[in-house]
Amino acid sequence: MKASHVTRVQCAYPQIYLACHVRHIRATSTVHRLSTRDSSLLVHLSPTAPITPSKLAAHLGIRGSTLSAAIGKLASLGYLRREPYIRDRRVAGLTLTAKGAEAMAETSVLDRQRVGAVLAQLSSDELKRALEGLELLARASLQFMNKNSHREKE
Repeated sequence: MKASHVTRVQCAYPQIYLACHVRHIRATSTVHRLSTRDSSLLVHLSPTAPITPSKLAAHLGIRGSTLSAAIGKLASLGYLRREPYIRDRRVAGLTLTAKGAEAMAETSVLDRQRVGAVLAQLSSDELKRALEGLELLARASLQFMNKNSHREKE
């Protein structure tokens, strides 16, 4: 990989984050009843690609018992789904529900209005290319994490 490609991502990401990040403390008393930890957990879930609790705990660097309590709460609120994992039916696969996606968007560290305002600066062609590029990076990131998840346990 060219160093210039890495540098471009390293320079671009903080610009996006700084423009769209809102500093505020989310308490469990919010309309979605999410703590900061709950919100950060939801952001790691996909509506279509299940992840096992053990992989999620390893990635987040927390114990399974800590994660288990959070999963129970989020499932009872309807924010995530626990279903038999495709690769091993004895293990639960966690996915984000539509209600969870809405709660995550409302409590994201990236403010919805600011992101919208930034995107509004782009032409329709630029917007399409920008979103495709972000989705490609997200997909490559997920593939990288899945491929290297066994190394995190070592």
